[in-house]
Amino acid sequence: MKRANLVVGVVLVALVVLTAVVSWVWTPHDPIRVNPATVLRPPGSTYPLGTDGFGIDILSRLMVSARACLLIGVIAVGIAAVLGVPLGVVAGQRGGWLSEVIMRATDIWYAFPALLLAILLAAAVGASTVTAMVAIGLATVPAFARIARAGTVQVMSHDYVSAARVSGTRPTMIAVRHVLPNIAPVIGVQASVSFGIAILAEAALSYLGLSTRPPTPTWGRMLRDAQTYLFSNPELALWPGLAIGCAVLGFNLLGDGLRDLLDPRLKEIR
Repeated sequence: MKRANLVVGVVLVALVVLTAVVSWVWTPHDPIRVNPATVLRPPGSTYPLGTDGFGIDILSRLMVSARACLLIGVIAVGIAAVLGVPLGVVAGQRGGWLSEVIMRATDIWYAFPALLLAILLAAAVGASTVTAMVAIGLATVPAFARIARAGTVQVMSHDYVSAARVSGTRPTMIAVRHVLPNIAPVIGVQASVSFGIAILAEAALSYLGLSTRPPTPTWGRMLRDAQTYLFSNPELALWPGLAIGCAVLGFNLLGDGLRDLLDPRLKEIR
């Protein structure tokens, strides 16, 4: 069952990535061209998933939306890891008052979720893809800082780290040679889970108009456009909803599977 989570997660993530890659070179129709003559067409051979209220092919929009979803996820998780991991490592290595200051700062940081940060940034510089990436990335920093600190504290308690410190190895070199390689698996698991959260957050921000601007399609904007036809054509909301659900589920299952595979404590239980 544990390996099944990993396999299903890999398959779903690979499907999303493949869809995004294929959309760079081919889509069934133009994903942004409005065609009043084909409004709300049912699924068929010409339009496999039908068309929306603007006459645009739904499948083409879904495919192109996967690109924005992955781009924002990669950049947001990258921002969170680049800022959060060093903070966590420093807090775990130094301890004392510095660790307390960093951890209490991350507690305060938790009070600013991605939606609130996106609203603040949108008010300051305007809604855009960059706004969404920065907001989601900053909101995820505390999670990486806590995970990195916990892993660093565990690594620092080992004898080989104590020997390195006694021999005069600088804290920076200890972090590079001993801490980071040992906490890399848990950071990778956290990155996978955070990627799913970033996709969900991006969809919410797109729905509210705080992310990628039109005419570039996103899954969240497709949901917002579909709400007008929710009772007459509910399938318009079904397809982007399924896309978001599959992507988030895939990255969450991938994270769970990697944790089960890489965590030595779980291996001992088996």
